[in-house]
Amino acid sequence: MEHITLLLGIVIITALVFDFTNGFHDTANAMATTISTGALKPKTAVAMSAVLNLVGAFMSVEVAKTISKGLVNEEGIQPEVIFAALVGAILWNLLTWLVGLPSSSSHALMGGLIGAAVASAGMGAVNGGTLVTKVLIPAIAAPIVAGVAAMLATKVTYKLGRNVGEKTSAKGYRAGQIASAGLVSLAHGTNDAQKTMGIITLALVAGGALPASANPPVWVIVSAGLAIALGTYLGGWRIIRTMGKGLTDLQPQQGFAAQTSAAAVILASSNLGFSLSTTHSCSGAVMGAGLGRKGGVVRWSTATRMFVAWGLTLPAAALVSALAELVMRTGDIGIAAVTVFLVGSCLAIWLVSRRQVVDHNNVNDVEAAEEPGVVTTAIAAVAVPPAGTTAAVTDEDLKATIPASTAHAPETPAAPAAAV
Repeated sequence: MEHITLLLGIVIITALVFDFTNGFHDTANAMATTISTGALKPKTAVAMSAVLNLVGAFMSVEVAKTISKGLVNEEGIQPEVIFAALVGAILWNLLTWLVGLPSSSSHALMGGLIGAAVASAGMGAVNGGTLVTKVLIPAIAAPIVAGVAAMLATKVTYKLGRNVGEKTSAKGYRAGQIASAGLVSLAHGTNDAQKTMGIITLALVAGGALPASANPPVWVIVSAGLAIALGTYLGGWRIIRTMGKGLTDLQPQQGFAAQTSAAAVILASSNLGFSLSTTHSCSGAVMGAGLGRKGGVVRWSTATRMFVAWGLTLPAAALVSALAELVMRTGDIGIAAVTVFLVGSCLAIWLVSRRQVVDHNNVNDVEAAEEPGVVTTAIAAVAVPPAGTTAAVTDEDLKATIPASTAHAPETPAAPAAAV
């Protein structure tokens, strides 16, 4: 193993902590729809995802090269800069996990790296061309491409299954969901674990432990894969709830279409070296699948909050990382202060999360479900339900139409009602 100083060791450990948070923050990308439709039990789903994330970490290093060689100039970058970048990324991951918003761990990491590098060496430290072509453009294109693909795939699946019974169709697509969820997990390991590999490699180069332009060593690949797999197994249940129940109500056909579309986009981008956000791809696919079913709806207020988080990820992580880098310029005292701040903040966020625990036992519970908007309600009212479903009016449906002010009014004699 390369010669590693104490500071470099701290940076590597912090990078693996980020990888761990990446794992539980992004578990929802692969398993939220599978869990919400009942295709797999929650604990079984995250265990399967963890194993495949580990396997995926060994499939490619193209994204790692983008992070370690392309995004920032290696010359002049010190280990302190990498540490500052990780501080911003970890805190953003934990804050968005606390409120249950699926945001991009990838963009948090890159935002932190950009902010720390600019604070340390100026704007020239960032390769603008790489930032635009391999980060920003994919960030915009990924949810759109995945969403359109999932919407079309959903329409096709319902059309192909229009003459098949609902129970038979749902059973078959649940099996398909398990396969497609595995593909997403594999793609996630291929794409996201590499980002930590790239950061550790960049730190080793900055610390003089590796020559410039070196590829990630084997021990870096193994440790990054294990860290993201462990985080995945613990499960980011808060974000799984939002992805599985908060954005739209998915049926197995939609879940299969969403996961297959997202996996195709992620794997293609990984082979091209694009540092793509799996969160953007999977969230876009879920919304596309929601729109692809007749009568399906998307809860746009939840989606809007998610879009705002996406827009804030890069600048927020960059700002925190830039401030951390400025503090660490004071020397060992500054490094110690930033370390204490990071550990204290992580502990505080965890303690706050304990006030309302979300785990595998209640991940599919939806509290205070959001009311659909006027447009969504109108579309759902006039849309034709999917083949194989019934449109029978139930007692609950009739009760829902009675105004609250008259719900408990005494009954008055009336003519016999017509049968519904």
